[in-house]
Amino acid sequence: MSIPDLNLLITLDALLAEGSVARAARRLRLSPSAMSRALARLRETTGDPLLVRAGRGLVPTPRALELRALVGQLVQDATAVLRPAAQLDLARLARTFTLRTREGFVENFGAALIARVGTQAPGVRLCFVEKSNKESAALRDGSVDLETGVVGGATGPEVRTRALFRDRFIGVVRMGHALTQGEITPARYAAGRHIGVSRQGIDRGPIDDALQKFGLEREVETLVAGFGAALALARGSELVASVPERHTRNLRAGMHSFALPVEVPEFTVSMLWHPRMDADPAHRWLRGLVYETCAGRTESAAD
Repeated sequence: MSIPDLNLLITLDALLAEGSVARAARRLRLSPSAMSRALARLRETTGDPLLVRAGRGLVPTPRALELRALVGQLVQDATAVLRPAAQLDLARLARTFTLRTREGFVENFGAALIARVGTQAPGVRLCFVEKSNKESAALRDGSVDLETGVVGGATGPEVRTRALFRDRFIGVVRMGHALTQGEITPARYAAGRHIGVSRQGIDRGPIDDALQKFGLEREVETLVAGFGAALALARGSELVASVPERHTRNLRAGMHSFALPVEVPEFTVSMLWHPRMDADPAHRWLRGLVYETCAGRTESAAD
């Protein structure tokens, strides 16, 4: 099936509105002869004369009268589609954004982010959902608007990212735990009873690799899927939790935190979104708020 020349719609709209080849030509900045040729093409395409001579002027046929309102609306709609996006009016913006985040993000940054949104765009609502994996399918299908996390091999190659902050692992124990006193050496740290955090049930990670360089191995007594669960266990027991410092700041309130006695690589927490949202003004505004809320905060090292 051949695709019709859609430019003819603009020509037809001008001819039907003006009722004159000469006036339609001036409106579209064409010569009268070019407009006459365009009218001939329109007649061939539609199978109707459209405009016929009556005395010294032209009058529309019944088919032309039928098309006039429809063609005018089509041209207006097409013009609106191709026009640059209107300036974002935050006061009138009514939209729900879904953010997929790892445990600790809402506890640390959620209140400040919601406050910023409420001040600038009271009609916007944020919906936070749990990040159970690193797959990018939710960003692709639009069920998630924005995501935070560490960019990895499971991240789709087309996904856009922007770094929010650097983080590091620290040790956390309850107040009164033996590790709250004295120097924490690699041997003392490894000798503790540890909580492993893994969504896949893996009990070994970069901390274990760092300890191995000293010929040490820690005893992982239990595995949990999230940092909040690890800190809850450590708060009520002699267990040691090793968690990201910035991501768990509010979750570990009232506990004792310490720098790990071994070198574990820092990591970058980023926000991720699908490229189709790049130019969306409201999404761009939200990305700016998330960046300001997360990257703009400065925190001290472990207690």
